[in-house]
Amino acid sequence: MSKKAKHEEHENHERWLVSYADFITLLFAFFVVMYSVSAVNEGKFRVVSESIKAALHPVVSTPVAPLPIKMGEGRPVTVAPQAFERIQVMRRVVKVVQKYSAIEAKLIHKADGLGGDGLLISIGEQTLFESGKAELKTEGLPLLQSLAQILNSMGEDVMAIRVEGHTDNVPIHTPQFPSNWELSAIRATIVARVLTEMYGFPATKLSTAGRAEYHPMTDNLTPETRAKNRRVELVVLTKEPLQ
Repeated sequence: MSKKAKHEEHENHERWLVSYADFITLLFAFFVVMYSVSAVNEGKFRVVSESIKAALHPVVSTPVAPLPIKMGEGRPVTVAPQAFERIQVMRRVVKVVQKYSAIEAKLIHKADGLGGDGLLISIGEQTLFESGKAELKTEGLPLLQSLAQILNSMGEDVMAIRVEGHTDNVPIHTPQFPSNWELSAIRATIVARVLTEMYGFPATKLSTAGRAEYHPMTDNLTPETRAKNRRVELVVLTKEPLQ
């Protein structure tokens, strides 16, 4: 019995040679495949090389015309069709400004930091609102109607209008207006609603902002300067600068 057990134990120790032979065979096949993949096909390499040279050194043909052609030369200079309309718009704005003493208007440009070219219309508080209130005065309606007519006449030349409310630095604490933020924002919203709901200006071009006391026109040291800071401004942005 002991001899038979030893014979079986000897056969079990020799089985690793089969696995080892299989491993060597697979390793040999792996290196053969890697070599065949890494071998350079000279024919394909030459084709690629010639294509690169052709791309980097294209054939340059001689120009057909003896002289270079400059586009746009000899074309008559035309006047922009909207130039006359813009002049008419500015004349109408000037008339409105002259009629109301508490309104100012000035041209703005991109360098002014207001978002683009256009027109800034500043309306004093006394024309539209009572101090500390947001109910629009009936006396201010004709002014807003005139401005709405002018802005509507500009059509697509007006890209957007931002209505901004401004206050002085005197704090306000009421149930309706806990601070100047609420007062300035509601005033701007009221003006925007009048322009759209009463006078038909497109609401898609309007936005509102409450600036409170943080963007004054002048200092807040006297009653006169504080009154000047209490205002509503229309920032009219146009496609082309107004002249």
